[in-house]
Amino acid sequence: MIPLLAVAAWSGTGKTTLLKKLIPALCAAGVRPGLIKHTHHNMDVDTPGKDSYELRKAGAAQTIVASAQRWALMTETPEEPELDLNWLVSRMDASTLDLVLVEGFKHEPVAKIMLFRKGGSHDAKELVLDEHVIAIASDVPLAVQSPVLDLNNTDEIVAFILAWLKQQ
Repeated sequence: MIPLLAVAAWSGTGKTTLLKKLIPALCAAGVRPGLIKHTHHNMDVDTPGKDSYELRKAGAAQTIVASAQRWALMTETPEEPELDLNWLVSRMDASTLDLVLVEGFKHEPVAKIMLFRKGGSHDAKELVLDEHVIAIASDVPLAVQSPVLDLNNTDEIVAFILAWLKQQ
């Protein structure tokens, strides 16, 4: 099984901003990361008017769009319950990955780094620190049992992740 590490926080805390820095830094350290991002929005990765979009909308339950640079599988799930994170990970090619980063899915029982940013809409006392939280990345010191990483120090967070990965 590929190790999973979620980056979890309230909306607007900087999950995507941090991941945009972590991914290239992990790649530079020789780690091959995958990513699963959860969204609450009705999203579509295809473009209206394109052949793939029109064929999918014609009723194909699954559509693969492929080019020399990448491919994407789109699966229609209009009547399915919320997808299970482990099932989503099982769709990934484990032979090409060392780690799957997860944005969102904060209630899933997987290892996670919680983010906290001062001046947001929440107080540090509201952080849910369950047994799956392996660290907190924050822009202010916090008096908690978990390790506290500097949210603005990508190198420190990458070093923590690399050490954690070695233990997996």
